[in-house]
Amino acid sequence: MTELSPAAQAVYDAFCCEARSEPHHQREAIAAALRAAVNQVVPDQQEPASSPHMGNFITNAHWRQCQAIRTQLLSIATELESIDEEDALVITAEFKAQ
Repeated sequence: MTELSPAAQAVYDAFCCEARSEPHHQREAIAAALRAAVNQVVPDQQEPASSPHMGNFITNAHWRQCQAIRTQLLSIATELESIDEEDALVITAEFKAQ
């Protein structure tokens, strides 16, 4: 197998740790991989120190944007984890019918 970057390896490891054949575990594995990807790309960080300088304003705006993206991606992972088994079967059947 090709050697993966540390970031890609972290996502792959998170998926493999949870991956099983049951749909519930597949969703958990996808959520775990998504959380690992988020942590690699948009790590949870403290807000940068405020300053009246324009450079810090841009940094603060960028930080807020990154945190908003992080929150949105983590909400997808949470949604995947919260689907119960019966709903998963309906969603899977609808997807296969398309």
